[in-house]
Amino acid sequence: MMFTIVLVHPQIPPNTGNILRLCANTGCALHLIEPLGFEVDDKQLRRAGLDYAGAASFSVHADYSSFAASVQPARIFTFSTQHERRPDQCCYQDGDTLIFGSETAGLPETIRETAPETHRVVIPMQPGNRSLNLSNAVAIAVYEGWRQLGYAGAEPR
Repeated sequence: MMFTIVLVHPQIPPNTGNILRLCANTGCALHLIEPLGFEVDDKQLRRAGLDYAGAASFSVHADYSSFAASVQPARIFTFSTQHERRPDQCCYQDGDTLIFGSETAGLPETIRETAPETHRVVIPMQPGNRSLNLSNAVAIAVYEGWRQLGYAGAEPR
């Protein structure tokens, strides 16, 4: 497993389905923190994830504390518009945990602050814009981390 991706209270099934597909294609594991804005057997989630759902590690946790207790992540990075460090200013390692908030509320402050200051990340945007699509933000973070790791495990095409 390359990275552990955590979505805290995701609301939109196609976003989570797209992230599930991303995880299958990059070797990441996906963890969802309840409450979710959809059922995990949601048709839109399945459609966005296509046939990749069986190829990705996927877990649901009742809350962030349950996730932390069961997974015990060694190094975490939190992503929020409230942070200041860009993804390219971080040094990612195999096995890192990347944590993202919901599409509507972002990442709760209590979870944002669990990461050390050097692991609090913002994805740059033009001034005046509020946020990126969640699945796009996760893809940006995963691919920057994977780039830093030399795309280890990727199949040459």
